[in-house]
Amino acid sequence: MKTDILIVGCGVAGLYCALNLPEDKNVTVVTKNIARKSDSYLAQGGICVLRDEKDREAFFEDTMKAGHYENNPKSVEIMIESSQDVIADLVSFGVRFEKNGESFTYTREGAHSKPRILFHEDETGKEITSHLLETARGRKNITLIENFTMVDLISYNNHCNGIVGRDENGNYISIIADYTVLATGGIGGLFKHSTNYRHLTGDALALALKYNIKLQHIDYIQIHPTTLYTKKHGREFLISESVRGEGAILLNSKGERFVNELLPRDVVANAILEEMKKEGAEHVWLSLAPIPEEEIKAHFPNIYQKCLDEGYNVTKEPIPVVPSQHYFMGGIDVDSFSKTSMDRLYAVGETACNGVHGRNRLASNSLLESLVFAKRAAKHITANYSPNRSVGEYTVDAARYEGYEEKYKEMVLTAIEKEKQSHE
Repeated sequence: MKTDILIVGCGVAGLYCALNLPEDKNVTVVTKNIARKSDSYLAQGGICVLRDEKDREAFFEDTMKAGHYENNPKSVEIMIESSQDVIADLVSFGVRFEKNGESFTYTREGAHSKPRILFHEDETGKEITSHLLETARGRKNITLIENFTMVDLISYNNHCNGIVGRDENGNYISIIADYTVLATGGIGGLFKHSTNYRHLTGDALALALKYNIKLQHIDYIQIHPTTLYTKKHGREFLISESVRGEGAILLNSKGERFVNELLPRDVVANAILEEMKKEGAEHVWLSLAPIPEEEIKAHFPNIYQKCLDEGYNVTKEPIPVVPSQHYFMGGIDVDSFSKTSMDRLYAVGETACNGVHGRNRLASNSLLESLVFAKRAAKHITANYSPNRSVGEYTVDAARYEGYEEKYKEMVLTAIEKEKQSHE
């Protein structure tokens, strides 16, 4: 296959990048599963935005503090500065954020000094991603291919010329492109307990390791403090930080509160793990009693229903919660335009690391960061576009990729452990 621009992944980063590319360019978007199974769909809480100039300094400080001041200040400033334009774009695509009359309604989450988060019920990610996907499907220049797994980069002399992928029938196919954008999401599929989809296993990181593409902070992995405790197998159900932002409290087995719920996620998660260890318990409890029942059902309808399905009525009783792997702050090292260290290769979203999040992500910065830097990638490709003449036909040797899944997983886990040990 041949295309002008190839995007691997169709979460908010991949889709928004595609929608910001010129309509006279052929854009191909491939995704490992069906289009709707991206972690972007699972984001519950919301998306941050700079409310006004008075909030600029506080927004910056909240982000830096949550990241233990290991953030890239320039990247944080770019994200904040671009936030209002991104929200305007989303509204133009039909995204329905909660409003009070004609004005946006803002909520607050842990480590935010004030409310600055826009939301749609407790399915903000689904609301944003579904509208981006619908718009992309309506663009004649955008082709979406589902159930297509990237297994290799086509690279010569540190130039990316596209990818090799496996389709749903097991056939290996090359896609030649002038520019390639990696938007493959997180690494939750590598962990036993995670809020991520199981098919997100860090494929782009494995290929970055294979081709010596620069990585950054790959041991910076965020644990979400509150996922619904269950003995069932599969992806853990996240209980949004917005629930604690609206007043929910954490309790031990004695019904005692043991932590300030609005501290940064890593601090809260560590406090929960310490309490579990102290009590020899498999979970702690989250009580929504401080939140009015009508507010729970209006703001958190899907959390309310999921808990009911699991046998818990959050309006009448606390629910068992446990920390789980949630987000990847590290990734493929990129500059402020999302360029990697390989020519003609960009990376956006959770698989990339531009330094916004530092050591620990501030709640609801993930969707915003992904969108801001995906648009910057699209604009940079457009402004510097030139045809890639370094490759013609490419013959795929399928035998090279036998057993690649486990091999790639092992590569990534080994690299993460090695990075972790170097920091220790």
